[in-house]
Amino acid sequence: MLLFCKKEGLALFLMTPLTAALAAADAAGAVIRQYFRTGAPTDIKADNSPVTLADRGAERAMRDVLSAAFPEHGLLGEEDGLQNAAADYRWVLDPIDGTRAFITGRPTFGTLIGLLHRGVPVLGLIDQPVTGERWVGVAGERTRFSGPFGGAAGTRSCAGLARAELSCTSPEMLGAHAPAWHRLAGAVARTSWGGDCYAYGLLALGQIDVIAECDLKVWDWAAIVPVVEGAGGRVTDWSGAALRPASDGRVVAVGDGGLLAGAVRCLSGA
Repeated sequence: MLLFCKKEGLALFLMTPLTAALAAADAAGAVIRQYFRTGAPTDIKADNSPVTLADRGAERAMRDVLSAAFPEHGLLGEEDGLQNAAADYRWVLDPIDGTRAFITGRPTFGTLIGLLHRGVPVLGLIDQPVTGERWVGVAGERTRFSGPFGGAAGTRSCAGLARAELSCTSPEMLGAHAPAWHRLAGAVARTSWGGDCYAYGLLALGQIDVIAECDLKVWDWAAIVPVVEGAGGRVTDWSGAALRPASDGRVVAVGDGGLLAGAVRCLSGA
């Protein structure tokens, strides 16, 4: 659907939500690469999470692109909040998902750009601006991946949890939900830590089978849902329900849909 048309001189520029998301990712990446491994100062936000000039500058760059293309859309970003809250379409932005990885020079972070329609994820983009890897998901379409290290979009089959690779960003996020998470960890073959949104990209490439995490905000998962599901996986809350802006922050993603029921049983204690 064409939602933006801008005329400059004799040239006619047409922008769709997808092309706008790609342009926003390019703009964010240009900012982020300037600061990567430069020792740029880090501030601590009210919630004790770190933020850098790269986070703030990348979000501003994305907002400039998207608000120019779709002034009628809402915009929600981790750093600068919500504008146009009543809009049916809402862009959801996380300029650097994995700021701790970014400030320690590890390329396991990413830029997340999601688009919700009345709370339902319809478009998602995971961009790693340093490695040049990019995942693009559009509801109802096959996920696309590009990058220099090989790999193709598509989750892998897994015969059961006992053979599955489980990933989680940090044990610190589990809090009171740690016992439920460890039930799942006890049922899988192996567990690895770290990755933030990059781990979901790897799941969409068939490298990881299950990710279970807590305390995720809508900007942490809005882009991930179309990417993972377009690659053949599933993303839900810990009860198996679809993620929505009012969800409680507990997220489970599986590459093989047959793993979801067992993962939910472990996480729910059923």
